[in-house]
Amino acid sequence: MSEESPVKLGTAVYNEDGDEIGVVRGFNEDGFFVTTREGAASFSVEHEHTPHNLGEAELLWRCSDCGEIGDIEELPESCPSCDAPKEHLYYWTED
Repeated sequence: MSEESPVKLGTAVYNEDGDEIGVVRGFNEDGFFVTTREGAASFSVEHEHTPHNLGEAELLWRCSDCGEIGDIEELPESCPSCDAPKEHLYYWTED
C-alpha cells in the first residue's frame, strides 16, 4: 500500500451501492481487513470475540510479516523487529 493511500485504520468501506459494509481493521501485503460488526469501534476489543470462559482479552497489535506483538496504545510507525510499515500491523487479541 502506498503511503498516499486514503485507506487507513478505521476507514469506512462501502459497496457499489454506497452502503457501508464495515471499517478497515488491518492490512497485509494483499490488501486490508474489514470488520463488519456493527458498533465495533476502531482500537476496540469489540473487533474480536473471546468467550467469557476464557477470561479477559487484551487488545494488541501484531505484525503480519514477522509476528511481533505490542501494546495497541503504542502503535509504532513500523514494526520494531522487522521494520515492516505500519500498514502491516493489525489488531490482535490475547488472553
